[in-house]
Parts: sequence; structure tokens; C-alpha cells
Amino acid sequence: MFGIGMPEMVLILAIALIVIGPKKLPDLAKSLGRAFAEFRRATSELKETLEIDDQLKEVKSTFDHVGKEVKEAMDVNVDITPGDQNVSTDFDKEKNEKQIRNKDSESPLSDG
Repeated sequence: MFGIGMPEMVLILAIALIVIGPKKLPDLAKSLGRAFAEFRRATSELKETLEIDDQLKEVKSTFDHVGKEVKEAMDVNVDITPGDQNVSTDFDKEKNEKQIRNKDSESPLSDG
């Protein structure tokens, strides 16, 4: 623990006992224990947050990649679509011309 051996730990405790006193030393030990526990919790929460950030970055890059693929697919469809629209437009023109011819032949004016 921090590179402190048993003799150093005993020396620190002896100095703390002299400076702080035997009555307040247990309270100080409790406070230090709580502080270390809180520090560990905060550290673990920070690690979890960093891990979540890494995971979110991975998900974001995946969505970006999928978005690019969809965009490329849409570009391909857009390139194909104008030709398809021309075919349907030609078909619509023929259909309209047939309807006009049929109306003309059904018209009472044309029979006389």
C-alpha cells in the first residue's frame, strides 16, 4: 500500500496518537475510511463513465457508417430513378393520347 512498510506505519500511528490524542484517533480513522470509500466510489463512477463514452463512440461510428451506406444506396437509386420516371411518363403520355382518341371517336360531332 503506497510503498509503506510495517515499521513506517507504526511510526505514523505513534505520531498521530501523540498529536491527535487517544480520544479523537478512532473518529479520525472513521473519517479517513469514509473518505477513501467515497474516493473509490467516485473513481469507479468515473471509470464507468469513460467506458460508456467509449461504447457511445463505437455506436456512433457504427451509425455513421450505416448512414453513409444508406446515403450511397439512395444516390444509386436516384441515378436509376430518372430513367424509370421517363418510362412511366412515356406510358402516361400514350395512355392520355388513347383517352383523347376514344373521346373524339365517341363525340357526337364526329359522327355528324
